[in-house]
Amino acid sequence: MRRLVLMRHAKSDWSQTAADHDRPLNARGVRAARALGDWLRRDALLPDAAMVSTARRTRESWGLLALDAPARFLHDLYDADAGDMIDALRRASGPTVLLLGHNPAIGDVGRMLLGEAPAHDRFDDYPTGATLVADFDVEGWAAIEPGTGTAVTFVIPADLPET
Repeated sequence: MRRLVLMRHAKSDWSQTAADHDRPLNARGVRAARALGDWLRRDALLPDAAMVSTARRTRESWGLLALDAPARFLHDLYDADAGDMIDALRRASGPTVLLLGHNPAIGDVGRMLLGEAPAHDRFDDYPTGATLVADFDVEGWAAIEPGTGTAVTFVIPADLPET
């Protein structure tokens, strides 16, 4: 059994004139990332490892989650499409992996990997901070295939009382 925590970075600050890769989180994003970390700890949905885009907003989101798991920061996840992300996931290790990236790819990965979408009205647009937890009945990540995941839960920051 493998578990995927598939998260889009928290809300970024568009008022900054920085290049896209260097755009930080805004205040709402900081609150949301902390709340998502609290939720993951409270519901015992903790990853054994994380794969994180190198963009500033994803690195900041990861840091604010305050999870005790090793992270690999992968530039290939920054401008990845869904296929690239799934290929990266197939090289993951650990029974529970958090994959933290960007739309549209992160939402596309969730839609591709699940056999049935969760009953949440925001799943299709996968807003900032959206997080899917899905289980896969496989021995290792190399064996995951589209349509084989089962949604355990899906939340957006607005669902959490801390935001």
